[in-house]
Amino acid sequence: MDNHTKKMIAPIIIVSILILYYAGFFVICMFIPIPLALKLLFGLTPLLLAGVSIYVLVERIREIRSGEEDDLSKY
Repeated sequence: MDNHTKKMIAPIIIVSILILYYAGFFVICMFIPIPLALKLLFGLTPLLLAGVSIYVLVERIREIRSGEEDDLSKY
């Protein structure tokens, strides 16, 4: 494995765990006997957070591939 691949493993694993957690939370929220509006409010929030996590992961992978993460060590 090259150095870039090694740096991508941890963010991918962490985001995968977060997405599983958020998906599980969404499923549990859908089975709780509360009004539909609250189900949607409590259920959509973790799905939005999962989407943001995926976006941040994609940005992080782009940084790793372009070598930008090394720029911080210069300061």
